[in-house]
Amino acid sequence: MTQTRPWALVVTGPPGAGKSTTAAAVARRLGAGILDLDSMTNPLVETVAVALGVTDFGDPRFAELTRDARYECLLRTAQDCLGAGVPVLLVAPFTRETRDEHRWRELASRLHGAGGEPVLVWVGITPDVLIERIRGRGAARDTEKLTDVSRYVAGLDLTPPPVPHVELDGRRTPQEQTEALLAALGIAH
Repeated sequence: MTQTRPWALVVTGPPGAGKSTTAAAVARRLGAGILDLDSMTNPLVETVAVALGVTDFGDPRFAELTRDARYECLLRTAQDCLGAGVPVLLVAPFTRETRDEHRWRELASRLHGAGGEPVLVWVGITPDVLIERIRGRGAARDTEKLTDVSRYVAGLDLTPPPVPHVELDGRRTPQEQTEALLAALGIAH
């Protein structure tokens, strides 16, 4: 893949698949910035969660109020970086955008219009490894998820997106995933 624009890698997958860990490994190799939805927006939107009495950011009341604004912050920052020639990895579920061809094209168009070369990267994971990781990270936001693990997993879509993407195996090490992604992008190791 010949590429002259800075990469705009959209790293997505289920919660706990290893999106952030994978993005960090890839960013080091590409000299790219990491724009993580949680890191960028959680401190601001926690005030909304407290006001609503919500502990899980997946709560529909919370998501309804904050989702669009959170993603807009992420995309605007990515556009600023790309406009300055800085490659970026956007880390977030991007559920709506990766399940709908039209929405994916809109997102890719915004990144391309800012000077980036957008590529969707899906980090896939099996349910058993996913639950093991969520338990292992011990985050307060996961408490509700772990009260009924079967129900939580049943509510997730663990299938790859139907839009064009590069698929990584979340069970592999971040270094192995990085090598696989660089190979798929045609970047010399």
